[in-house]
Amino acid sequence: MRPAVFFDRDGTVNVEVHYLSRPEQLELLPTVAQTITMLNSQGIAAVVVTNQAGIARGYFPEHRLEAVHLRLHELLAEENAKLDGVYYCPHHPTAGLGAYRKACECRKPSPGMLMAAARDLNLDLTRSLMIGDRDSDLQAGANAGCQTGLVLTGYGQETSAAINLHKVHGIGIFPTVADAVRAWLKQS
Repeated sequence: MRPAVFFDRDGTVNVEVHYLSRPEQLELLPTVAQTITMLNSQGIAAVVVTNQAGIARGYFPEHRLEAVHLRLHELLAEENAKLDGVYYCPHHPTAGLGAYRKACECRKPSPGMLMAAARDLNLDLTRSLMIGDRDSDLQAGANAGCQTGLVLTGYGQETSAAINLHKVHGIGIFPTVADAVRAWLKQS
């Protein structure tokens, strides 16, 4: 079993766009591709886990998310970076339409996406890190047994004012994903 770094998507891997739904809206944040390339070279899995309530709310169809994730893989490949997996939750417990309206185990802060990735990719969650810009990201990581790191990108500035890092196994608050990963690797 190997460790992983789990990344929230919007505001952590890419520039925050309210309900990003088209591939051309996707813009990687600085240091993300280089950080994933470094993880690839060290045999550490790089996995995106993302809530996508825009599907549940009917803002865009699920197939459009597939196009966004294809673009994410393309942008990373241009920098010689590769994700081991992308997991998403299309549900919302109260604002969803049809089958998408439900309380589920995959929606962060529940750990379902991380647990699924651990099963699929043979990952050791206790040796892994979850990086995000929201409290729900860090709670999901802690609920899965991971260490967590908050980044100040996306909603991170707002989150940093209210977060209790001890409750979410937090290793710190960082300007970028590169800073979070470097700190985690020093600890490991």
